[in-house]
Amino acid sequence: MTRPILMGAVAYDPKVVPIWDGIREYLKEAGPGMDYVLFSNYEAQVDALISGFIDIAWNTNLAYVRTHRRTDGHCRALAMRDTDVDYSSVIVVRKDAGMNTLADLRGRTLALGSRDSGHAAILPLYFLKRQDIDAQRELKLLRFDLDVGKHGDTGASESAVLNAVASGQADAGAVGDPFWAKALEERAVDGEKVRLLWNTPAYHHCNFTALESLEESRFEPWVEALLRMDYNDSKHRPLLDMEGLKRWLPAQTEGYRTLFEAVDEQGLEL
Repeated sequence: MTRPILMGAVAYDPKVVPIWDGIREYLKEAGPGMDYVLFSNYEAQVDALISGFIDIAWNTNLAYVRTHRRTDGHCRALAMRDTDVDYSSVIVVRKDAGMNTLADLRGRTLALGSRDSGHAAILPLYFLKRQDIDAQRELKLLRFDLDVGKHGDTGASESAVLNAVASGQADAGAVGDPFWAKALEERAVDGEKVRLLWNTPAYHHCNFTALESLEESRFEPWVEALLRMDYNDSKHRPLLDMEGLKRWLPAQTEGYRTLFEAVDEQGLEL
């Protein structure tokens, strides 16, 4: 008898438990079966995947890059959320700071999220450089290294970024576009004080990652069952809402190219 897939996830929020409890029950009914293990940080999860302790990891984009680099590419992305495909970051500014273009950032203070956050630190710096803004040399960087190890999942550092901009501690800040949209919707940021300046190009966010050594006969039924989750099904919708998607998709990998380049360019140790 084939043993169930053992999946790893990082416990960045209490909702992680009901999400994966629910998906475990769904997969048990759907056939392939699954159990999961929670980790306190992505570095430990990547180690567990590479050692064979877990079969599949629910990874951030940075954790995927870390896995790819440490295995010399002998890993594969299996599936992702619809919301992971066209992810982007934003640069927001104080309305009274007199900034209308990216060039106006020069000499100003830019707030960034955790140093291991692809969306609130690493990729914003990468994309700014493509716009001829070398943030390391031309800007004053204010970093909020909160919940390091969780790759920005908790949103704590992004909240700190927005607060810094709104209070005048920083002139501008970088956060993920989904966080910015949610902050506006929930009025967690004063839209009269802070506004959007610029959206980065799109990139990919999370995915389920496995090593190449995981047999297709084990992961294919698991992925196929996951892709069958239906947002119109009243049992599935609460789980999908908590995880922030309407449907699971087969993994795409082209959108990770920019993060691979950013990691190399910024000399990040993975």
